[in-house]
Amino acid sequence: MPELDMTRSFRRTVRTFVNLLPIFTGMLLLTSLVLTLFPERLYAGFFGSSNTLDALIGASVGSMAAGHPLASYLLGGELLDNGVSLVAVTALIVSWVTVGLVQLPVEALLLGARFAFCRNVISFFSAIAVALLSVWSLRYIG
Repeated sequence: MPELDMTRSFRRTVRTFVNLLPIFTGMLLLTSLVLTLFPERLYAGFFGSSNTLDALIGASVGSMAAGHPLASYLLGGELLDNGVSLVAVTALIVSWVTVGLVQLPVEALLLGARFAFCRNVISFFSAIAVALLSVWSLRYIG
């Protein structure tokens, strides 16, 4: 009897994956399009006026340019090398990983629209707070 349950569960899992495959493909294509529209050189010109504005802009850009966390660390290092402030890079990396405007339709479909919207809004403002607190704490500690 347990083998029958495992077989049925495996078939359901495969069917669910096949049904979600077009959505994931569209999400990846849309993510690639957004990343192409916002090249790295464009970021450096937007930052530098104030910490709060840098955090807001960094979180906004990171929310639109969702991707793999490993890629965000590489991008953050490149942005720091190009003169972008630490608060902006921190907000960008945190929102890159936690906020996903591009994936919002898929998240709403899978988890519910209200949950997806609330999670993304809370994550956006948390990214700004984490960036500001991280930079301020680093400034006071050492």
